[in-house]
Amino acid sequence: MSRLTPVIAALCASTLLCAAPVRAETVWVRAGHLVDPEAGKVWPARLIRVDDGRVTAVTPDGPVPAGARVIDWSAYTVLPGLIDMHVHLPDLDQSENVAEPLLHSAMESAFVGARHARATLMAGFTTVHNCGNFRAYADVELRNAINRGDVIGPRISTVGAYVTIPGGGGEVTGFAPDVTVPADMRAGVVVDAADTTRKVNALFQHGVDSIKLIATGAVLAQGTEPGQQELSDAEMRAAVEVARGRGSWVTAHAHGASGIKAAINAGVKAIEHASLIDDEGIALAKAKGVWLDMDIYDGDFIAEYGRAHHWPADMLRKNDDTTEAQRIGFRKAVKAGVKLSFGTDAGVYPHGLNARQFKYMVRYGMTPMQAIQAATTVSADLLGWSKDVGALSPGHYADMIAVSGDPLADITVLERVDHVVKGGVEVK
Repeated sequence: MSRLTPVIAALCASTLLCAAPVRAETVWVRAGHLVDPEAGKVWPARLIRVDDGRVTAVTPDGPVPAGARVIDWSAYTVLPGLIDMHVHLPDLDQSENVAEPLLHSAMESAFVGARHARATLMAGFTTVHNCGNFRAYADVELRNAINRGDVIGPRISTVGAYVTIPGGGGEVTGFAPDVTVPADMRAGVVVDAADTTRKVNALFQHGVDSIKLIATGAVLAQGTEPGQQELSDAEMRAAVEVARGRGSWVTAHAHGASGIKAAINAGVKAIEHASLIDDEGIALAKAKGVWLDMDIYDGDFIAEYGRAHHWPADMLRKNDDTTEAQRIGFRKAVKAGVKLSFGTDAGVYPHGLNARQFKYMVRYGMTPMQAIQAATTVSADLLGWSKDVGALSPGHYADMIAVSGDPLADITVLERVDHVVKGGVEVK
């Protein structure tokens, strides 16, 4: 079967879904139980009124006007649409071939991104932070296509490209030295602070929402080490200064303890991975109000799937070196009260499996409600979108999911989302 067949099917389905009216109507949603992450409570039978795609009222269940359009989820537990703060939608899935990105065109990446976006939405993630892609601005175009209604997918906050040093953790590495990498795969490669200022300004000029720095080496980039700082302090400060000047923010991929602290001191708003964070780094994140976005599911997937599919030995070694340390750091961060968002690094594992991380967050110190808040109110706050997503109180987008069972009793029910509404439209 052609690998584009699922994409074509997804695009056909999205055309039908997008053709449905999404504005100028009132919808009532009956919720058997409503998880309210703002209050940290679960409410019994609730009636949610939606006007023009936004919640306008939440009341105890009761009668609705004659002839009203009703979505009856009275047999389900209802939650706000989930948020994943670390995905890679318009890229090929991670494989044993480190040069895989060089084997696919920008056009193919666009279609792959559409497929991944649909899978993510169907899994109940109605908002994502696309945390980088090898083809520059692929996420910007995917965001715009979803907003136009051309394809179905979550709301996307974009970064456009990785800001990284030459040969660093945000580059395609591991290929022959005489291979020429396409220019659009190097849009964020910087050589000094002045170059960083130019490149980050260019990213904003091309429509990105925020900036992603590669502060240290990466587990899945050959020739780099997670514990080694790559971007200089001056380069990171330059990126933060540009972003602040544009009313935006910066997150930093940082595994190593020194790189994490350097990024925090440079002014970033969040740290991705934070695998080797030390006690000083945890205290610094707490003191400065920096979010940690820790993908604590990935290590098990890489260890099992990566070994079975013969991923490069240095990747597997680096994964072994960081997995348990990251989980120890996560537990300490929970105990310290650091702000912890929900980010999975989807693309390392197949898109649509994002909710597998919930049970790891609970296993390593969170209550089920805290894990749900991480994927709703906490992540919405990090995005700066708290008025629009992450909750179902009046004024928010009517983004919501329905699951069978009680996620506070068994967090894994979030891995099996029965229904999804985005902007008041039932898409699943």
